Amino acid sequence: MTGNLMAVAVRIGVVTFPGSLDDHDAIRAVRAAGGEAVPLWHADPELHDVAGVILPGGFSYGDYLRAGAIARFAPVMATVIGAALGGLPVLGICNGFQMLCEAHLLPGALIRNDSRKFVCRDQWLRIENAHTSWTSRFTDDQEILVPIKNGAGGYVADAGTLDDLAANGQVVARYLGSNPNGSYREIAGICNEARNIVGLMPHPEHAIDPITGPSADGLAFFLSMTGIELGSPGVGAIGNEADA
Repeated sequence: MTGNLMAVAVRIGVVTFPGSLDDHDAIRAVRAAGGEAVPLWHADPELHDVAGVILPGGFSYGDYLRAGAIARFAPVMATVIGAALGGLPVLGICNGFQMLCEAHLLPGALIRNDSRKFVCRDQWLRIENAHTSWTSRFTDDQEILVPIKNGAGGYVADAGTLDDLAANGQVVARYLGSNPNGSYREIAGICNEARNIVGLMPHPEHAIDPITGPSADGLAFFLSMTGIELGSPGVGAIGNEADA
């Protein structure tokens, strides 16, 4: 023995719902950031001792009623809601952001894009708050490039809520350049007052390696949770291992 103890990887759960699309991409992103990805199932209320949870993108339950409206009542969500209110870091990406709003963990709502068309493209963002559980590896006002793909990505809220989000530093990211979906005040992501719950419409899990995405800018969301330095052995390596 060398006397050095190997650091234990941070366990981050990724929930799969019926109709999830990007759960495996989120699992890869967690592993690329040096974390231990723990698959979670929508019908299982147990979180299996994870230190954080990702609600991935996709079309849970076919987006019936409203995007995220049915998934919000899945058995796992009752546990996620309670744990999030108790301080557990939760990241909702795209459809996951919609779930967080439907669960009233975040204010506002996501509605159909103002173009009434599905939008899929690379999008520049500006990080407005680098002091959340999921953005601490960024700097305030840092500009990043990640993919966006949504049909109901327009963030809306009343004027008072929008003012409060800005005043409290709860706007996590804003769109730069053209607004892809009509989100009020170019909001791409927000957090709760405690900074542990983050909802993001763009997809950082698709920007963890410039070989497979437009940049590696998205990796910092996951490094923020794993606490591992970029450049450490294994960080950024996606690998070919099974996702299950």
